[in-house]
Amino acid sequence: MNESNSTSTTFETRSLRAQARHGEASPLVAGVPRHVHLLGAGGAGLSGAALVLHSRGHALTGYDKSDSRFVRSLRVLGVPIALGDSQTELLPPDVELVARSAAISNDDPQVLEAQRRGVRVIKYAELLGLIAPARRTLAVAGTHGKTTTSWLTYYALRGLCEAAGRGAPTPGALIGGACRGLSSNAVPPQLGGWFAAEACEYDRSFLQIAPEGAIVTNVEPDHLDYYKTYEAIEEAFARFVDRVHPDGLLVVGRDVPERVVSASPCTVWRLGREIHVDLLGEQHGFFRFRLRGPGFATPEVALEIPGAFNVENAALALALSIGVVGRHWHLDLDQAADAAARSIHRYKGAERRFEPWGTHAGVEVVHDYAHHPTEVRATLEAARRALPGKPLHVLFQPHQHSRTARFIDEFVESLRAADRVVVSEVYGARAHIDRVGAGSEDLVLRLKRAGIDATFGGAPSASVATFAARVPAGS
Repeated sequence: MNESNSTSTTFETRSLRAQARHGEASPLVAGVPRHVHLLGAGGAGLSGAALVLHSRGHALTGYDKSDSRFVRSLRVLGVPIALGDSQTELLPPDVELVARSAAISNDDPQVLEAQRRGVRVIKYAELLGLIAPARRTLAVAGTHGKTTTSWLTYYALRGLCEAAGRGAPTPGALIGGACRGLSSNAVPPQLGGWFAAEACEYDRSFLQIAPEGAIVTNVEPDHLDYYKTYEAIEEAFARFVDRVHPDGLLVVGRDVPERVVSASPCTVWRLGREIHVDLLGEQHGFFRFRLRGPGFATPEVALEIPGAFNVENAALALALSIGVVGRHWHLDLDQAADAAARSIHRYKGAERRFEPWGTHAGVEVVHDYAHHPTEVRATLEAARRALPGKPLHVLFQPHQHSRTARFIDEFVESLRAADRVVVSEVYGARAHIDRVGAGSEDLVLRLKRAGIDATFGGAPSASVATFAARVPAGS
């Protein structure tokens, strides 16, 4: 185990060891019965919620269509997870609550059986709302950057916890993408500890959370299969910020609409107004900066994740953590800023967020989850900075037919930054909902019309083979 992983392990296990020393019993999460059955247990959100529930003594069972690392991690904890086709018989006889991911349809056999028995069925978002501790949750929302900003917030909380001393309860997190340094998508907090939560706007999920403080990174059109109009998206974000506690803090990016900001019942800090970034330098896409805010200034922050957009993500995470937790613990704000800044330097990134996959035949391979035109453009810009002078070959899998159809022209413009593009079949994460829209061949046709070297690769496995064959060794 390397040094950074060793440090992380020590920090994450401190609360559990402290409870064991003092003979503390972790009470069940309020509002959640003892036996919870998880449908879609390997999902990014639900598997993380399972880790938190397991740490609080809940009995868990689950189901998923296929095996995954998240399923295997739950099985290591002793949680039985059934695989294959969903069947009525897979619902345990003594289950008290069923929680399902967005990928599980309303007519799933286990959902119908639970309803027949009178067992409550809730979505992951509602479960997150029950898990997120009252007056101790910092929630991160926005069209882009939620996962990274949530993990940066968690790391800032770690630094503040260390600055506050041994009596401060360690923080936790429940985030949609796994942290590379922790190899997990969740960290159970010590009782009374602060909690960083990713708050997703799809299906208005984030309206289940009532945080002490919140971030809105940005607001753009997305999930229009659900919202239909951009005005409906703005209205949902406005309702989300209205749920922040009046004594709390809302921190927003530069371009968050005033309609959203004005709905806040609490103090608001906007990037470029109340909080300011001073850029200090850049090397191959990795930035150094200083953050100034009301009553504090950080030392130099050197990020270990590339991209100018991550400077803003880090600034928002630092501001919220310092503004809420630093004041709550009555820390000197400059001391709090120093501790939070030093801690986020340890953050090495999330899986599938500009994640280095090594070098093959002289070609550097990076994996990224970017699935919105704005994200694709930002990722390719970061790649150009991080890998100067190298040709940029992109294997792109569109995410949802409806998104591909609505933003097909924008995807073409974003992908202009690539030297070559291979497009795989569309990934339908919610196939029971997302059945119509443009396909990958439509996107390839538009790319070719725009003069871009593009190829349709077919299924993911075939696309990988096509992509590899088109990338010259050493490029």
